Amino acid sequence: MESIPDSLEFEWDKGNRDKNWEKHLISNKETEEVFINEPLLVYEDFKHSDNEKRFQCLGKTNNNKRLFISFTLRSNKIRVISARLMNQKERKIYEKTKNNSKI
Repeated sequence: MESIPDSLEFEWDKGNRDKNWEKHLISNKETEEVFINEPLLVYEDFKHSDNEKRFQCLGKTNNNKRLFISFTLRSNKIRVISARLMNQKERKIYEKTKNNSKI
């Protein structure tokens, strides 16, 4: 799997700039915070990777909001496809991993 670039840059274009706020009340700033906080669980999204490689991650904002994010990497930039609150199953996975990690 490709790794998250060391220098985090995000691609917010007209098509995805306000989408997560309008649908889920998740700001772009909150979405970006997830990528700098630990633990960050990243998985390749094989089901939705037909045209380009996609990833999913579970993480938290600076205010402990737990988010599920779908994204792709383009020219070493993170392009968020969707961001929303974790569902119950995702929260359980995240908490289990968080409690087993050495942070």
